[in-house]
Parts: sequence; C-alpha cells; structure tokens
Amino acid sequence: MSYKKKADILLEVKDLNVSFLLQQGELRAVNGVSYTVRKGEILGLVGESGSGKSVEAFSILKLLGPTAKINSGSAVFEGRNIMAMSRKELEGFRGNEISMIFQNPASYLDPVFTMEQQMVETIRAHDKTISKSEARAQSITMLREVRIQDPDQVIRQYPFELSGGMLQRVMIAIALLCKPKLLIADEPTTALDVTIQSQIIQLLKGVQHKTGMSMIYITHNFGIVAELCDRVSIMCGGYILEHGPTEDIFYNAVHPYTQILHKTIPRMDSLAKKPFLHIEGAPLDPFNLPEGCVFCTRCPSRMAVCSQCQPPEISITPDHSARCWLLYGGTEEMGRIMETIDQETGDKVSNG
Repeated sequence: MSYKKKADILLEVKDLNVSFLLQQGELRAVNGVSYTVRKGEILGLVGESGSGKSVEAFSILKLLGPTAKINSGSAVFEGRNIMAMSRKELEGFRGNEISMIFQNPASYLDPVFTMEQQMVETIRAHDKTISKSEARAQSITMLREVRIQDPDQVIRQYPFELSGGMLQRVMIAIALLCKPKLLIADEPTTALDVTIQSQIIQLLKGVQHKTGMSMIYITHNFGIVAELCDRVSIMCGGYILEHGPTEDIFYNAVHPYTQILHKTIPRMDSLAKKPFLHIEGAPLDPFNLPEGCVFCTRCPSRMAVCSQCQPPEISITPDHSARCWLLYGGTEEMGRIMETIDQETGDKVSNG
C-alpha cells in the first residue's frame, strides 16, 4: 500500500472477533474481519441475514449489548483505536465522528418526545454552548436538507405521527446533525416500499456527494450496491469471503459464494421462465462453526480441504481479495500449503 493510500484511510478495522455469551454457549458472530474505509468512499457490506454485517457495524461504535464480547481486534479511526476509548470518550466520538442510521427508526426514536426535543438534545449533547433556539433552527435546516417539505410542522410531531419513509428521513437528519466524517447505514430501506427505497438511496447519494463524508452501507440488495458503493465486502458466517471494487465483485467475482449470490438475483430481461435459484442447504450453526470454510457445506465446488482448514486470504489484484481454496491452483501447490498449515498447527500445540 502506498503512502498516499495510507493517508486516504479514514477507518481501518483489523482482525475483529465478536461473540455472544448465551445460555446455549458461545455464538461466534464476527470472525477475524479486516477492512478499510477511505475518505469520501462508500463501502458496501453484503451477505445473507445472520452473516454478521450488523454486529460488525455495532461493534465499531461499541453499541453491543451486555451478552456481547469483543474478543480481539482494533478499529482505528484517524489514528485513534475506538476499542480502547473510555465511555466518556465514546460519548463525544459517536455522532461527531461516526454516526449511524438504524434499520428500523421507529425502534430508536423515543415515542414520548417530539422530533424537536430529540434533535435539539442531540445537538446540545455535543455542543453545550449552543442555545435551544439555535439548535432548533439547525434541526429545521437539516430536515429541509433531507427533503422534508414542511419541516416546521414535522419537527413538532411525534414518531407515531409519521410514515415509515418520513421516519427514515428524520433518522438520517439526526445522524447528520453533527456533520460526521463516517456514516454507517444499517439496511435503512429494508422496511420501505420500492418507491421510497429509491428516494432514500438518491437522498444518501446526494448527501454523500455534497458533504464528501465516507459511508458503510449494510445490505443484502445487490441493486443498491451497484448504484451506491465504490467497494464491497461479501460476508458469510461472520467472515469476509471476498472484497474488492464494485466492478470486480460484479464482473470478476472469484468466490463461489459471491458467484451464487449473483445468480440468485431475479432478472427481468430473461426470456425463459426459470425457477428462482437459491442457495442449497442452511447456513452453518454459529454455535459450532467448522475448522474450514463457513460456506463448505453449501458450496458446489467444495473439496476435502474446505472442511478441514479455513482458507487464507489471497490477493487477486492489489484491491481485490478472497478466501477460497480454489484459488490456490493445483494439488502440488495445495500440498505445500497444507504442509505449512500442519506445521504451524503443530507449533501452536507444542508451544501451548
């Protein structure tokens, strides 16, 4: 990585491992996730439900519940490790530096307070010197920025008085009030109809273009990814299985999981009446993940080694990588890799 590229990095997540300590045992939700977010870019996190996308995002801001445990890893934002921040430091960091749009705004907006009370409180929590009237004026301006036509009326209303699309716009406005450098959008259009989804996507594109902020967009919709994202990480079972520029992920995908996800997208231009393709089998039990690839039981190209060892990450291009044994060539090369892994495993046991 060049010096210029290093200077462009806003957030760098390294080897993040998160689990939940439940009565049934330890649920491994995020496993060794690493990626970067550059200044001014939009990174997409894509995968099936339960792949660890939202847990990973909540981990960055340390918003997980009491049963969650961040076992290892770092999230460095402009030289500061978020994982090492105190509670007081996090209060000033959240909103100012990184903000978040949640999947269901009705669950995160307090039903007993008006939009004005909640927006003014958000501003004054980060700037004690600002008056209530100034904070209200800023709130109305931001509501207008997210294309709410009558912000003076909306700001006086309660969450239950607004539609799903309006609530999502208010949530976006609240997330942008303190002008964050990074915005995390956790499937913000999932509960909305198609027309409103498109409006919200165009709104986010416009805001990102105007402010130059970076964004992490979490979704399972490849259509949104194609329209919005610069780079994409494909998640499955808490692992990132493939990562690269959006164009590479769409036209040069190398991991079987990514390739199959593409094939499951319904095509309107298909002349033949074909049944919808789906991924055979069920995702692995997160309480009992295998030693090998998390997609091995459902992969049509699986080999014996796939269930035995987790494939190391391999670079396809400087910015495109994947975890798959198929990328390691013939059996001779595979044999050398297996010998190395066996040696490393033996060393760990003997040193344990």
